[in-house]
Amino acid sequence: MGRAIIVGDVHGCSVELRALLDRVAFVKGSDRLVMVGDLVARGPDSRGVLQICRETGAIVVRGNHEDRLLSWHRAMNARARGEFALAPDLGRLHTEIAQSLREEDWALLEETPVTHLLEENRTLVVHAGLVPGIPIESQDPGMMMRIRSVGVRGEARDHGGAIPWGARWVGPPHVVFGHAASLDAQVHPWATGIDTGCVYGGYLTAMVLRDHEEPPPVAERASVLVSVPARRRYFEGGVGVGGRAMIGEQMRIPGPHSARRRSNPPQPQKTWERAPMEVPAGQRRAAGRSSRG
Repeated sequence: MGRAIIVGDVHGCSVELRALLDRVAFVKGSDRLVMVGDLVARGPDSRGVLQICRETGAIVVRGNHEDRLLSWHRAMNARARGEFALAPDLGRLHTEIAQSLREEDWALLEETPVTHLLEENRTLVVHAGLVPGIPIESQDPGMMMRIRSVGVRGEARDHGGAIPWGARWVGPPHVVFGHAASLDAQVHPWATGIDTGCVYGGYLTAMVLRDHEEPPPVAERASVLVSVPARRRYFEGGVGVGGRAMIGEQMRIPGPHSARRRSNPPQPQKTWERAPMEVPAGQRRAAGRSSRG
């Protein structure tokens, strides 16, 4: 079996996603591509990101943005059948996305699981995280898409809180997550956060694990991370990309621009098919910064 490639929050940044897949030399049919969720919203090309996921056969873990759209879509379908249903207020950005999605896009979103276990790598992929001390099968699916931290008594917090949930998580399995954007990866003994704020002008990051390889210890974690820089800042607000997580924790490893490189055997060139797309002239030049190809 090939490598496991886990990609952080894309948020509609299709150009950066293609650049990252090129950077790691993704091979369809050999490598396993897993997305941590929040493929859509805030960036310029949500539909393009969904198209790439179909092209590559990616496994998509559900993020809070997908969950919000799905709640709205199900309510609209229920109303069309003459049933009573409450729909969430999407706001302008999500409404535009919802109105643009095709049936094949909705079908992809409906199939998204809340977690995905990479058994060979003893690694669980979830969008936001887990509440420490609670068995995985007893976790609240909604909180798994929204948690950022825990309080002093261990209670789950989706905003605020002084303790990153990952700092308290004890595996196995190791948990790879997104949701809480930061310029640097969030590195804990049993958890790694790889939302490095691409849509905010940061980086798009992947964890790349060889067959049966587990995430290495904290001191070596940067060796399995690969990043490409955002072409620009697409969305204002949400996070200031400056080396700290949204909850204020100082990160333990340098940002992707200064991560150490790990020696690897040459990887085969990409063999996945692309759908035609137009890329603005200013975005055609790919520049990758990484620690692992």
